[in-house]
Amino acid sequence: MGIITVATTPQPELPSEFRDLDDDGDDAVRRQAGAGESSRASRHWWDRNADEYQDEHGEFLGDDRFTWCPEGLDESSAHLLGPVEGKDVLEIGAGAAQCSRWLRAQGARPVALDISHRQLQHSLRIDLARGVTPVAVVQADAAVLPFASESFDIACSAYGAVPFSADTAALMREVHRVLRPGGRWVFSVTHPIRWAFPDEPGVEGLTVLSSYFDRTPYVEEDEQGRASYVEHHRTVGDRVRELVGAGFRLVDLVEPEWPEGLEQEWGGWSPLRGRLLPGTAIFVAERP
Repeated sequence: MGIITVATTPQPELPSEFRDLDDDGDDAVRRQAGAGESSRASRHWWDRNADEYQDEHGEFLGDDRFTWCPEGLDESSAHLLGPVEGKDVLEIGAGAAQCSRWLRAQGARPVALDISHRQLQHSLRIDLARGVTPVAVVQADAAVLPFASESFDIACSAYGAVPFSADTAALMREVHRVLRPGGRWVFSVTHPIRWAFPDEPGVEGLTVLSSYFDRTPYVEEDEQGRASYVEHHRTVGDRVRELVGAGFRLVDLVEPEWPEGLEQEWGGWSPLRGRLLPGTAIFVAERP
């Protein structure tokens, strides 16, 4: 099975010489970024950086592990999705579909969706190396889901798509549309309170420097001022209102604690910060 691509704008294959570039030389600013600019930036950034991301995080993610967050909370113990056997499940922002692979092993029928062609190529690589039928994958923007209404029993996203979408209210409505009545939507994101603090693992990451209420997107720009990476901030209240406005019922809000024995640091994640500040928020909602 290949990658099914659904897009509203052309999706050219990136030349190989650009796939390993990083954005270390780009300028970071806070400015507005609309849906089109955010979508293009995400697609190109993840296509460029998918190889490096899988190399760096592949061991932690595993090939068929469903982990919700850097704190290591796994669905196998959390059971936030409820029973999955025999269910049609949509994984949004799936990356290399590690979560979908775990879901399939539990008897679910997953479809892994991601905006990045290169990330989904890694999903195919993993399955071919294991000698198994590839997980069904679709390349598309999460804000415009290419599925009929009421196609899935469950939708999930572990740090995928939601923070990179400029219009997450529309994304929530799309997820609601493709879920069947009684369906569950569970997604994890960086805890909104983290936006007030510098993204540093040490003590410098414990001092508030920004307003929690400033929703201005974080944007990395190239030399021409084009967005190469965009991330959008919403408060906890914003997320609740988006869900309720889309027709969901909020069931739970999980804030995983930093586990004893986890000493790994990456980016702004560290035991120091994790033991003092929540790092992840997991929203559990249902379509009535």
